[in-house]
Amino acid sequence: MPVFSLDPVQTAWCAELRTLAARRLRPLADGGDPGRVNRPLLVELGRLGLLERVFTSSALDLCLLRESLAQGCTEAETALALQGLGTCPVVLTGTESQRARWLPEVSAGRAVAAFALSEPGAGSDAAALTLRAEPDGHGWRLTGEKRWISNAPEADFYTVFARTSEGAAPDPDPNPAPEPVRDPDRAPDPSPVRGPATRSRPGSRGVTAFLVPAGRPGLTGSPIEMLSPHPVGALVFDAVPVTREDVLGEVGRGFRTAMTTLNRFRPSVGAFAVGMAQAALDATLEHTATRAAFGGPLKDLQSVAHQVAEMATRTEAARLLVYAAACAYDTGAPEVPARSAMAKLYATEAAQYVVDAAVQLHGARALQRGHPLEHLYREVRAPRIYEGATEVQRTIIAKELYG
Repeated sequence: MPVFSLDPVQTAWCAELRTLAARRLRPLADGGDPGRVNRPLLVELGRLGLLERVFTSSALDLCLLRESLAQGCTEAETALALQGLGTCPVVLTGTESQRARWLPEVSAGRAVAAFALSEPGAGSDAAALTLRAEPDGHGWRLTGEKRWISNAPEADFYTVFARTSEGAAPDPDPNPAPEPVRDPDRAPDPSPVRGPATRSRPGSRGVTAFLVPAGRPGLTGSPIEMLSPHPVGALVFDAVPVTREDVLGEVGRGFRTAMTTLNRFRPSVGAFAVGMAQAALDATLEHTATRAAFGGPLKDLQSVAHQVAEMATRTEAARLLVYAAACAYDTGAPEVPARSAMAKLYATEAAQYVVDAAVQLHGARALQRGHPLEHLYREVRAPRIYEGATEVQRTIIAKELYG
C-alpha cells in the first residue's frame, strides 16, 4: 500500500504543475486583492482542468496536485483546495440535481464553494456545533453563527452543518427527493470502520448537512482579517429557510459527511505543507551554496550543513506519511482516520520547522516584505490549526491506537 516513489508519469505531471503554478497562476495571484476571493485565479484553475481533478482524482493524485502547486503558488493551491473542501460533500452525498447544478460551475471556476462547519464555540470540537435547524412546515429554518469559514462571505454556496433535534423532522414530503448519487469509482468510505470521527456519540447525533446558496433571506456575513491574507469570514443565519431539496445525504447523518470529507482532505493538507517545506528547502540550498561567509560558502559550515540535512529529512518523512495516508484512503484501508491524522500532524509541524529554519539561514533578507520566505513564514502557520489542530490529531491517533 505505501508509495515510496512516483512513476515517470506522476513525476512529469508534478513538474508540469510546478511550471504552471509559477508561470500562469503566480501572476494572477499577485494581481488579486489580498483577503478576497480571487475569481480570475479560479477561472484559470478551471480552464487548466485542475478544479475538476479535485473531484475525480485519487487521494494520492490530489496530494501530488496540492504539493506541486504549493511549491510555486500557495494562493492557487489554497483556492483549489477550498473549492474541493466546500464541494466534496456534494460529490459524496448530493442528489443528481444538486450535482448537476453546482459541480460544472465549480469545476469551471465560475462558482465559489465554502465548507461551513466551525462556529464561535465549536472549532476543533466539531460535534459541539449549535447552529439550529428548526422544523418549519416542509423544511427548516437555520439560526445561529458560523466563524472562520474560508471563502465567506463571498461564496456562491455553502455546505452548512446544523443541528436537527432527534425526532423533530418536518412534515412528510409527498414527493421525496431521489437517493444521493454515488460515484462507483470512489474508494469505499472507510470512516464507518472505526475512529472517534465517526463513532456514535451524543455530540454527533442529529447533525444534518445542507447546501445553502448565497442570497437566501436571513443569511449575512462579514470578512475576518487574518495574519496571512485569506478570504475568511463569519456567517450569521437569522431563520434562513432551507428545504428537503437542500439536504445533503440523510437527515441526521451530516456529521458522517463532514468527517468523511475531512478524512479525504487531511492528507492533502499535509501535502500542502510538504510543498511549502520543499520550496523553503530549495531556496535554502541555493542560498547556502552561493552565500559567502567566514571565508567560504555557508554550506561548508557544519552547523549549517547539519541544519539543512535535518530540514531535508523532515520534509521527506512528511512526504512519505502523506503518500501512505492517501494510499490508505484510496484502497479503503481501515486505518484511514489514524493515518490521515498522522500525515496532517507531522507534515504541518515539519513544514513549520523547515520554513523557520530557512528564514534563520537566510537572515534579515527573509523577513523583507515580498521575499518568498516572508510569504511562506506567514502561510505555514495556519495549517497546524485548520481542519483539526495538531492537538486534535494527536487525540485521534491515540484513540485509534487504543481501539
